[in-house]
Parts: sequence; C-alpha cells; structure tokens
Amino acid sequence: MSAALPPVLVVDDEKNMRRSLQTVLGDEGYIARTVESAEAGLELLGHEEFFMVITDARLGGMSGYDFLAKVRQQWPELPVLMLTAYATPKLAVEAIKAGAIDYLAKPFAPEELLHAVARCAERRQLLRENAALRLRTGEIFGLNQIVGESPKMCELRKLIQTVAPTDTRALILGESGTGKELVAGALHGLSLRCEAHYIRINCAAIPETLLESELFGHEKGAFTGALRQKPGRVEEADGGTIFLDEIADMSKPLQAKLLRFLEDGSFVRVGGTQELRVNVRLIAATNRDIAQAIAAEQFREDLFHRLNVVQFRLPPLRERGQDILLLAEHFLKMFRVVMNKNVQAISSPARQKLLSQSWPGNVRELRNVIERALILETANEIRPSSLPDFQVEARLQKVATIHPVSGESLDDALARIEGELITGALEQNGFNLTRAAEQLKLTRHSLRYRMQRLNLNLGDGVANEPPGATEQKGSGT
Repeated sequence: MSAALPPVLVVDDEKNMRRSLQTVLGDEGYIARTVESAEAGLELLGHEEFFMVITDARLGGMSGYDFLAKVRQQWPELPVLMLTAYATPKLAVEAIKAGAIDYLAKPFAPEELLHAVARCAERRQLLRENAALRLRTGEIFGLNQIVGESPKMCELRKLIQTVAPTDTRALILGESGTGKELVAGALHGLSLRCEAHYIRINCAAIPETLLESELFGHEKGAFTGALRQKPGRVEEADGGTIFLDEIADMSKPLQAKLLRFLEDGSFVRVGGTQELRVNVRLIAATNRDIAQAIAAEQFREDLFHRLNVVQFRLPPLRERGQDILLLAEHFLKMFRVVMNKNVQAISSPARQKLLSQSWPGNVRELRNVIERALILETANEIRPSSLPDFQVEARLQKVATIHPVSGESLDDALARIEGELITGALEQNGFNLTRAAEQLKLTRHSLRYRMQRLNLNLGDGVANEPPGATEQKGSGT
C-alpha cells in the first residue's frame, strides 16, 4: 500500500527514538527519513517530497512548535504528527491549534503511531483522487458531450469555444431538457477557471426563504435554526464558476441583491454586516420566456441586461432534424455498455418512429426513451415495439395558439403560416430540399411549387443538392 508513497520525515533529537520510529515504519512498508533538528528538517523539506512529518515537541535549537508553524506556513497541505514526553491536555490543545494533525504522548504503542500514519496516507490518496477528478472537468463537460450536426448546433459549439476562455457572463435560454447544463459545464470546462470550483444551483429547487442563505451564506443566529456561521455557495465558487439554473424563478428581492453582486462581486451574508467580495464567473439559464417574464414584472429588466452579455439559445429537439438519430445512437452506445446489452443498432422502422415524435421533453426525453428501449429489447437492434407509443407525450405537446395579424385575411394568414413551416423545415435540414420535403410529407416538386407560389427566396442553399434527386413520389399538392 505504502510503496507508492513518498517517505515520512522523522524529526527527533534522540538517536534511539529516530531508529525506533524508522524500524516501526519500515516494518509496515513505509520509507522513513530521519533528522535530528528542526533546521535540518526544513532544509530537507525544501529539496524532497514527503507525505507527512513526525516531530518531537522539544528539540535542541528550534522547538517542535516553531517548526510546526513554519511547516504550516510553507507547506500548508503537509500533515504533521506531534510527539512529546511531557503530555498535558493544554499542550495537546496547543499542538492541534497550531495545525498538528494528531498528538501522541510518549511512550506510545506502535499501533497508535501506525494508525495515525495510515490516516495521513489515506488523506493523501483522497486528495490525489480529488485533484484527478478536477483535472477531468474539461473532459466531463467537453464539447464532445454536445451531440448534433444541425446548423444551429454547429454554431452553438463554435460560440462556446469562442466565449469559454473569457470571463464574460452568459445567459442560456431553452426549453427544459435541451441541454442547458451541458452548455454551462462546457463553458466552465473550457475556461481558464477549469481547475477551480464549478458550483451549480437550481433556483427553482430551493425554497425562496432559503435561496439567499444558500447563495450568500448566513451568520450564526440570523434566523431560527442558524446555529453556526455558514459560508455561501458564491464563496465556495471563489476563483471559479457559479451556474444559476432556472434563474427566472428567483424572487424579485433576491434579484436586486444578485444585481448588486454582479456589480463588483460584493455581498453580505444573511444576518451579517461585513461586506465580502469574491471573484466568480456567473452563468445563468432559464427555460421560461424571459421577455414574457419581464413584461409580467416577474423578472427585472436591468438584471436581464446585466446577465445577457452573451446569449446562448438552445433549439428544441423537434427543430434539430437528423440530430434526433445522432443522439439516439449516442445514448445507445452509452447505455449498452452500462447494461451490458448486445444491441448494436436502431432498426429503420424505429428510426422513423423517433423522427415522427414531437419530443416535448427534448433531449432528456429521448435519453429516457433509449434507456427504456434497451431494457425491453431482446433482439440485436431496437425495434418499434420497444419504443413507447408516445400517446401521453403527444398530449403533453402544447398546440400554439395562432393569432392573425391585424387586418390580415384568412388566406394571407394561411399563406404566412405555410411559409413559416416550410422555412422552419428547410432550416432544420440544412436547406436540403429533399430532406425538408420528406419531413413535410411532400415531394421535392411539390415543395418547390409551394415555395414559388409563396415567393420564398431562401438563397442558393436549397439548390445545392446532389444531381438526380428524385421528384417522382406523386404530386403532393
């Protein structure tokens, strides 16, 4: 266990004690380096790596307590175990206050010493694992997690790469389940703050009365149940990034305090008077119509402008065309490994069923559908029978109320709506006429006819199709 550990530094002015400690530690597999003075210990610490220090409290020259103070100042993460032959409760308290990780009175059983050393070894391992996890932040929240090749998703990834290295604030808008957390995570993971803390708060999941305390912290006695001082999440995020999800659900009074915080990073804990300041990057998101929330006086317009330095708009899944299949295959690869299932593909009928769904729950809903299909599927490919019938999902899809423009006739309104549907289908399919026609259940010939009739001129994009594309599926008119 200890073979991969750096040595233990033993500092004691008694030769027999140094030898004894070296033997006890060596028998357990630890490597021990010994010195007879604090001065020699400090010099050795400046040249070699140690995972802990064991020192006597009384030494010739510099005392063990002074040595401990210098170690804590120069190597604050290095644990120090204090030994003394003059043990008193007062000295023990002083040693712990000075920063010693533990305190042993001489004579002590070898098991006591080894137990303390093992705890330090375990602590080092936990710190190394935590550091490794933080280094992998960029991988966990990488662009590779944002799957999709539709034009809007390609533009989204480019914008993330451009904005991430800066400290600018960002506002992420999109329906529930579209991947707002992935975008926020990628902005942090690709930023210069990626090794610092990334703190996430869902403003809708925390009661309004507790959200301010969660965000900015509170002082002891600030309210019933505040038995001790509690730093806020903004303090925890100092030097890193804080992501406020569903920010439009935050109360108006707290919005005002957040607005002040955005000025210069200053805040006051609940029940406190001292002004504190941190350096954090703030990213916010909401699935609400932010303009409607401002019009209804539920969200401050000045806060919106302060947050809206760079805006990310995530398209709903129903507007992403073939991305539905790319995401389905991505989730298939992910879940078949986790479930150890030999399901290699999605059948053609199942693919058509996925494409015909409106996906009110967006990417999150698609993820759950593929997970369910893998659980139920017994063949080597996902079949339509393993997919849900989507009846409840279809009922959840809200039908938008169509309001005619003032003075607009019925024919004009129908032409406008038809034009919007055609334009939307072309955008979703990268202006590929054949794929847009298939989505609208039309032939290319019929789609071209309707575009001409509606005077839709969308540039050269719709004309750049492979030669020989078929137009013989029927009139569709």
